[in-house]
Amino acid sequence: MSYLKGLKCRECGKDYPKEALHVCELCFGPLEVNYEYEQIGKTLTRDVISKRPPNMWRYRELLPIEGEPSVGAQVGFTPLIRAKNLGEALGVKELYLKNDAVNFPTLSFKDRVVSVAISRAREMGFKIIACASTGNLANSVAANSAACGMESYVFIPHDLEQSKVLGTLVYGANVVSIRGTYDEVNRLCSEVAGKYGWAFVNINIRPYYAEGSKTFGYEIAEQLGWKLPRHIIVPMAGGSLITKIWKAFKEFHTLGFVKNLDTRVYGAQAAGCSPIVNAVKEGTELIRPVRPNTIAKSLAIGNPADGYYSAKTITNSGGWADNVTDEEIISAMKLLAETEGVFAETAGGVTLGVTKRLIEQGRIPRDESIVVSITGNGLKTQEALAGKLGEVTVINSKLAEFDDLVKSAGKVYAVRA
Repeated sequence: MSYLKGLKCRECGKDYPKEALHVCELCFGPLEVNYEYEQIGKTLTRDVISKRPPNMWRYRELLPIEGEPSVGAQVGFTPLIRAKNLGEALGVKELYLKNDAVNFPTLSFKDRVVSVAISRAREMGFKIIACASTGNLANSVAANSAACGMESYVFIPHDLEQSKVLGTLVYGANVVSIRGTYDEVNRLCSEVAGKYGWAFVNINIRPYYAEGSKTFGYEIAEQLGWKLPRHIIVPMAGGSLITKIWKAFKEFHTLGFVKNLDTRVYGAQAAGCSPIVNAVKEGTELIRPVRPNTIAKSLAIGNPADGYYSAKTITNSGGWADNVTDEEIISAMKLLAETEGVFAETAGGVTLGVTKRLIEQGRIPRDESIVVSITGNGLKTQEALAGKLGEVTVINSKLAEFDDLVKSAGKVYAVRA
């Protein structure tokens, strides 16, 4: 049974049918999915959820599809890691990593939103799936379209990391590289969507697509024993993820699945592209677009579609936002890998770098629960670390040479007599 009620304008509240719409015709505000929460509350319980398979569809009633999901059956329920080593390094008591760097099938949280978007698009009769992407979305659209036998078109900025380009081409997608920033790519895609009538997951299907991010928040609450963290740090590109995590927490509280809604939400961006952070710090509702210049290309959206709402989420929750330099991003990526064995992409370096800064500033207390959102895998952004790590030592296959190597490093090991 579907509990999808329809769409509703986030500004004026005007109701719309369950169609491929994303902008209010009355006030031009963005549309959001609306559910039959009263009916959901009568059927969905914590016990029901806990008995279902470990994937994002265990929260099926709170996702915007009317039938069974047609793609992404194994997406989600990624690990929530108690990061003790990293916690000691940062001087905090209770630190967790929500690790979507191991999400199926393309190693980022985008597999969540794409699974929902494609399932919904197929219900509405679309034959071609498309997107504008900074990388991770391109990978996911290509992979999941291939898995369900749909043709896909992926539009990307011309300077995207090669690993993400290859990770899209391998699935047989039609990849179109645009000379320009993501914002210029997105503008073109809006025109293409209007002319060709394709299902662009982050344009005309965006209200449904964005709801998939809620499962990131649902899983955190369930994995913490049906409670919410006091603090969560989230990377921001278009700004949708942070708003949907907050929506997930509010929905679980409304349904009685969690007792307290007292989480503070913090946004993280790179210094080379931080329009949302700037707005939060300036205390303004105006998101001033910027031209991106950062190694964190997955976050390089200078005119974020949900910037206003993400800033509002941060301030309403009592949180804050900050940014970090490219050097701090690399340092945080190395710290995460060396302490917890987790290789995150540059976006993860942004999130951890901002977490470190907020703890040092005293904005996040050291004795309360903290969740750091890791949204993509480091294998996708290896170029960022080129020349920033140690060198490989080369020796001949002689024990004496290895002995000399150990001695030169100043290390002492017990050896057999």
